[in-house]
Amino acid sequence: MKEMVLDAIDTRLPELIAMAKRIHANPELGFQERQASGWLTGMLEESGFTVKRGVADLETAFRAEARGKGGGPTVAFVAEYDALPDLGHACGHNLIGTAAVAAGIGLAAAVSAVGGTVAVVGTPAEEGGGGKVLMVDRGAFEGVDVAMMFHPAGYTLPFRPSLASYRLTIRFHGRSAHAAAAPDEGINALDAMIQTFVAIGLLRQQLRDDARIAGIIARGGAAANIIPDLTEAQFSVRGRDQGYAGEVLAKVVACARGAAEATGCRMEHEVRKGYEAMKPNAALAETFSRHLQAMGMPVDPPPDRPRMGSTDMGNVSQRLPSLHAYVAIGPRTLVGHTNEFRDAANTDRAYQAMAAATKAMALTGLDLLTNPDLLAVVTRDFAENG
Repeated sequence: MKEMVLDAIDTRLPELIAMAKRIHANPELGFQERQASGWLTGMLEESGFTVKRGVADLETAFRAEARGKGGGPTVAFVAEYDALPDLGHACGHNLIGTAAVAAGIGLAAAVSAVGGTVAVVGTPAEEGGGGKVLMVDRGAFEGVDVAMMFHPAGYTLPFRPSLASYRLTIRFHGRSAHAAAAPDEGINALDAMIQTFVAIGLLRQQLRDDARIAGIIARGGAAANIIPDLTEAQFSVRGRDQGYAGEVLAKVVACARGAAEATGCRMEHEVRKGYEAMKPNAALAETFSRHLQAMGMPVDPPPDRPRMGSTDMGNVSQRLPSLHAYVAIGPRTLVGHTNEFRDAANTDRAYQAMAAATKAMALTGLDLLTNPDLLAVVTRDFAENG
């Protein structure tokens, strides 16, 4: 069975690499990934999968399945394929989406003999849009026993923690006036926004090390000679767990309320449900790690202070056993969301890493379909981790 899985991947590898290159060359923002979604689902249909598009009321989301005879568990590989504004695929989602499809094709080669179901779940808008948040809430992962994906990085780790997060929009409403002739008649919404950023900067010294607050001013005024009557900022507020992230969020909103009081502006804010922290699953990570190392990919020791971001895969991991592994596509100095990472995601080394991760995920899936004891351990690990 192992040979069937690996042969199925190797046979399609040139085609899969071409797919990853095509997605890299045609970056699409979250919820707009029509080409990438179409290319990936087209390959799955050609490979015998039954594909449902537009799942969870999201145009570019999909769920594809290949079923074996009889019952058995459902193993899902999770695809991401959105890009970043201006930077393109600077998080390597061209590799993630292709690897999920490739792992699905590989495991599907054996599923008719071993039973169970292989699923590939296409999840749009990981970069801030929270596609998986919506899909989990709307039942798109219903019936899935285990979900897996890999993420490119500058290191190789079968598991790395992530930060819980919230998305916050703050607006200040003031009153416009001529900035030279009658500034005293205005209420400056930009002053309120600047005070908010200053207050957040002072707040940071009272926060835990795992807290992160990042923001941009999306609307700052119309012209220098007009007192701004409307400003808007967007923030990402994060913490090691959902509870503390919520505490930090409340403090940030309080900073904005204080700025509104000081300037006479009216403040309004909107909070979007954020990304939950990744829930570890040691049994799943260890199985993946063993297969990855067998592919010639050494695993790095975990860092003392890991650099952490946020991912909507955390929301999936809180609902069912999940793998979110990292595989190196470049040196340790490689950092995501940069031009360097975008370029690294379209190299021979990146495609070699993608192939190794694909095979390790597919073989982990095979173990889950053929070894009830492993699935029981993975399920128990999930339950015991709260």
